[in-house]
Amino acid sequence: MTNGAQRHRVAIVGGGFGGLAAVQKLKGADVDITIIDRRNHHLFQPLLYQVATTALSPSEIAWPIRMLLKHRPEVTTLLGNVTDIDVSARRVMLEDGGQVPYDTLILATGARHAYFGHDDWEPFAPGLKTLEDATAMRRRLLLAFEAAERETDPERRQALLTFAIIGAGATGVELAGAIIELARTSLKDEFRAIRPEQARVVLIEAGPRVLANFRESLSMYAKSALEKLGVEVMLNRPVTHVTADTVEFDGDVLHAGTIIWAAGVLASPAAKWLNAEADRAGRIKVEADLTVPGHPEIFAIGDTATVAGPAGKPVPGIGDAAKQGGKYAAAVIRARLTGRTIGPFRYRHLGDIATVGKSAALIDFGWLQLTGWIGWWTWGLAHIYFLIGLKNRVSVAISWLWIYLTGHRGARLITWGEAGAAKPSGRQ
Repeated sequence: MTNGAQRHRVAIVGGGFGGLAAVQKLKGADVDITIIDRRNHHLFQPLLYQVATTALSPSEIAWPIRMLLKHRPEVTTLLGNVTDIDVSARRVMLEDGGQVPYDTLILATGARHAYFGHDDWEPFAPGLKTLEDATAMRRRLLLAFEAAERETDPERRQALLTFAIIGAGATGVELAGAIIELARTSLKDEFRAIRPEQARVVLIEAGPRVLANFRESLSMYAKSALEKLGVEVMLNRPVTHVTADTVEFDGDVLHAGTIIWAAGVLASPAAKWLNAEADRAGRIKVEADLTVPGHPEIFAIGDTATVAGPAGKPVPGIGDAAKQGGKYAAAVIRARLTGRTIGPFRYRHLGDIATVGKSAALIDFGWLQLTGWIGWWTWGLAHIYFLIGLKNRVSVAISWLWIYLTGHRGARLITWGEAGAAKPSGRQ
């Protein structure tokens, strides 16, 4: 592929928070932009667990990238899988043999699941990063209840009604609360041979507390809220083995029909494409201006990179950090085009938020901490604000209000797909 225009060519790999933030910040600049993604949609990942637990439908948290950028004639959107970067020729190499030239490159390729050397566990304990993951997980959850309804052996039935979640970060905590509410409220009275409210949800964490990124008082609140819902929280219990229906930890064996992985992430192969130095999670160790060492024309942002934030701690792998990185990279590009320079990237942490079920949440803005139902409404309003489009904001608000008032989840659909579609190698 060639670009006959003489304007500066910017290639962006990844249509997530960071990539789109860069595109938006470059509006009006004297550049031509090509954005490449292996999927045709932008995904609001913080609400992905709600699709997995039947609260929302996929279309409420995802939008076609072409639709979002259709009024930007200087932006070309490509559906493609990036396999390598030719840094000497300044070309992005695609799986189908295509090539995209660039003058400046922004890598916003996101992350995938990390099994800490136990990739053989992935078929038994899938993670949650894509829409395919979410719909596959929704299918597994609902099929567990369907299988239990037909199971006559009491021990096997109980195993089918046991849901194990490995990892007590935000994803694990939010999944645990949503699954137990699905079982105890939404599915109540819908079966004849089983009582869904007797389902077990077990949250297993290798560390000493849940939501380790929160201050300790809020972490303790989250644990208490989970246990009040009925979630069994097991701390300081590193998992040592996973099979199709068992989880082993600290000498114990838990029989579970559904096992979910929420314990860690691994960056995309971007560091390998560039032969760049990376941390243990595969994130590129970038300069203070988010460029790859030795390649000032290449930026790495979001989960693709690691850089020191406030107090010397690494910038967290969250959506807002990716947005800030994308906006900063775009600002540097604009400055370079006019012969200016700007200072190093300064991450501003806006706060941490998480929810535990439909009536409790944790909000930590530093200067303000909220919990309980006030925190839950604040959490909801914050997420609705960042959704794209009035239609989606209204739709999600109505869905949440209906669930809050009635407990009924309207997206309890068992859909089928190819087995491999649920486990892509990561976002690009």
